Amino acid sequence: MKRRGILNAPLSGHLARLGHTDLVVVADAGLPVPPHVPVVDLAVVLGLPAFTDVLDALLDEVVVEHAWISADAEAGPPAGWVDARLAEPAERVPHDRLKAMVGDARVVVRTGEATAYANVVLRCGVAFPV
Repeated sequence: MKRRGILNAPLSGHLARLGHTDLVVVADAGLPVPPHVPVVDLAVVLGLPAFTDVLDALLDEVVVEHAWISADAEAGPPAGWVDARLAEPAERVPHDRLKAMVGDARVVVRTGEATAYANVVLRCGVAFPV
């Protein structure tokens, strides 16, 4: 058994295969995902697990060099949730553009979050100097 980190086997496998510039999405319970994009669905009921809990777990495992959130997230708590956890604030993009970016993701991690616009696209970096 793993001593620490992400225990969910499918999610752990997806994360292990990520490379530089790959996109990972942490999504609320309602974000549409194109059929060709793999989804690790962690949602149990609305609210569980929370977006922030899942984002924290991913940020402990993945190097992130850039992030995008919906400009609509600015009106509620999701913008603060994301920005508080990153070295630089997430780039704001129109919500339709964010949804289009989901089609390029290597994996989407669906949470049980029921807060509007609680979605972030993360671009992977590398864990060594370039």
